Amino acid sequence: MDLVANWEYARLEYRSAGTFGADKFMDWTATFHHPGGVLRWGTDERFDDLRHLNRAGAAGWQAYDRTAIHVINEPHRLAAVTYSMRRPIPAPTV
Repeated sequence: MDLVANWEYARLEYRSAGTFGADKFMDWTATFHHPGGVLRWGTDERFDDLRHLNRAGAAGWQAYDRTAIHVINEPHRLAAVTYSMRRPIPAPTV
């Protein structure tokens, strides 16, 4: 049983933040949902999710899935990206 890992799960949502105008898909908001609650990691003026992925990775999180969301009947632009993440829970010391 020592070789089995227990995991905790989180998700990083990266969504377009704008609402009006020609640049409505240019601002992106990063929100991190984890067992401890919700963290708002700020808004970028362009799509730059690598900074947020590196931040999660520094805390031990591993991205294992990525889902892109497009809005139907709209120009083919990216509306949101969700990263599923996990990290091993340390085994209790005896």
